[in-house]
Amino acid sequence: MTDSAPRRARVRAPDLIGKGGWLNTGETQYTLADLRGRIVVLDFWTFCCINCLHVLDELRELEEKHRDTLVVIGVHSPKFVHEAEHQAVVDAVERYGVAHPVLDDPELATWKQYAVRAWPTLVVIDPEGYVVAQHAGEGHVHAIERLVTELEAEHEAKGTLRRGDGPYVPPEPEPTTLRFPGKALLLPSGTFLVSDTTRHQLVELAGDAETVVRRIGSGTRGFTDGGPGAASFNEPQGLALLDDGSVVVADTVNHALRRLDPATGEVTTLAGTGKQWWQGSATSGPAREVDLSSPWDVAVFGGKVWIAMAGVHQLWTYDPAGRTVAVAAGTTNEGLVDGPAAEAWFAQPSGLAATADRLWLADSETSALRWVDPDGQVHTAVGTGLFDFGHRDGAAGQALLQHPLGVTALPDGSVAVADTYNHALRRYDPATGEVTTLATDLREPSDAVLAGEDIVVVESARHRLTRLRLPEEAVRVESVAHRTQRAATEVAPGALRLDVIFQAPAGQKLDTRYGPSTRLLVSATPPELLLKGEGADTELSRDLALNPAVTEGVLHVSAMAASCDDDPANAYPACHVHQQDWGVPVRLTEGGADRLPLVLAGMDETAPGQDRAARPAGTSPEND
Repeated sequence: MTDSAPRRARVRAPDLIGKGGWLNTGETQYTLADLRGRIVVLDFWTFCCINCLHVLDELRELEEKHRDTLVVIGVHSPKFVHEAEHQAVVDAVERYGVAHPVLDDPELATWKQYAVRAWPTLVVIDPEGYVVAQHAGEGHVHAIERLVTELEAEHEAKGTLRRGDGPYVPPEPEPTTLRFPGKALLLPSGTFLVSDTTRHQLVELAGDAETVVRRIGSGTRGFTDGGPGAASFNEPQGLALLDDGSVVVADTVNHALRRLDPATGEVTTLAGTGKQWWQGSATSGPAREVDLSSPWDVAVFGGKVWIAMAGVHQLWTYDPAGRTVAVAAGTTNEGLVDGPAAEAWFAQPSGLAATADRLWLADSETSALRWVDPDGQVHTAVGTGLFDFGHRDGAAGQALLQHPLGVTALPDGSVAVADTYNHALRRYDPATGEVTTLATDLREPSDAVLAGEDIVVVESARHRLTRLRLPEEAVRVESVAHRTQRAATEVAPGALRLDVIFQAPAGQKLDTRYGPSTRLLVSATPPELLLKGEGADTELSRDLALNPAVTEGVLHVSAMAASCDDDPANAYPACHVHQQDWGVPVRLTEGGADRLPLVLAGMDETAPGQDRAARPAGTSPEND
């Protein structure tokens, strides 16, 4: 780096502390000092978060390209109670193919030291142990790759770069028939089709739900059509049967819908381009020409295939007759808002089940059971919002779930819910408005399918299908009543300055060719919390007014910024969209903060007590 280059703000990085210890290191426990000489990217993630899963996929190419200089460390920072269990983190690391070391931080010690506020957040640390960049949300890997290249050259010249193998040690593979299966479907032949998600295959099991009939897919990540041995998937999930006997597959990480012909095992692509949908992409059109975003489940309702589009918090539809896709419900904002489909908010819809007059959905991040009626109105049966979850039976208005991933319509009009993080199968009866527990001691159930008088549950973290009898064995189990809420940020009533920090990455500038390149959307739960500042605008800072009569609530903040390569000689510069949604629980307290900074990309330069960069808790400024 030349003397004329801008000086990069740096703060000393806090050490890495996590009560759960390290995974993927061969049981070696590391400190940040052990990694000195390497460029380190900390990926603060939690395994429930679809945006975190997107970032895991984005990081794969970066890790491979810079494998001798770069060490990615996943810092697992749980949102839900279940995610603080060490074995659950171990399972998630294998389930999602995380090929780098992971620090299990169940008490959020490192999260707090780095002053992180959102999942996912990426922090870049240089070879001398200083924080040089922070990014929240998806879509930042292109900027981080450029920074890593600059740091390699800078520290190679200084003699402070250490090349070589990293600390990653892959775990030994386990010889189970299924590995973290996602969804199941009963075929007309009486066999079960299961998405064997971690092994990137579909598996057909005999009627005993155990014996393998055949496997479909190569077993390695890919996006290839063809016969059962040549076709490839990438973490497939949802399955639905069409009228012609074919099966629609939600090929989640390929951002696509695939079609399986059960008779021949042939796999073709119905929808999606293989690229992830971003703000500004088409929201309808020919199915093979429109980008999708992490489709998690599918169900046939009203003559169309409905898609739980977890990656953008929406429901889409695929029309088999016209071979088109379109948004059906949701705004892309994350939260729980009922009403007309175009105005509703969802949060990672992950399970679907259709009846004649309702499309049921498991809305995982709001721990909610919801439904869509034939007129397109969205309703909530169980659940209240992003940060209210637990295990409680009783009247639906006060019952609690914890990150459910599956829903199954039962013959009597009730629905069974795969209450994933409670390791339970729950039941909601619309006739009585009651929630009960059908079974416990399951392990991360992600789906269930009816088979005669039985219900067959996908026990994802036990790598099997488990058969339960209904209704004889569907007895109410006294649940462990608990309620968990995320800790709130204390803010002062009245005026609150909201600052979303965004600095265009090196070599890029804000893209203003077609108007403003930034957008900020603010709302609150309950709405009465905000006296001023609600709505959308193009500025990334805003003065809010909080209602002193509302003691606590959640501020919903969605920010977007577009940047392009800053090279006048390039007529077609590469452009990138940076976006993130925050749900910030707040408690109004006299003497609380009057400023709320949220880092989208860059460093907070106006934090008290320092001139150039936000200082995470527990850090010391660079002394030079």
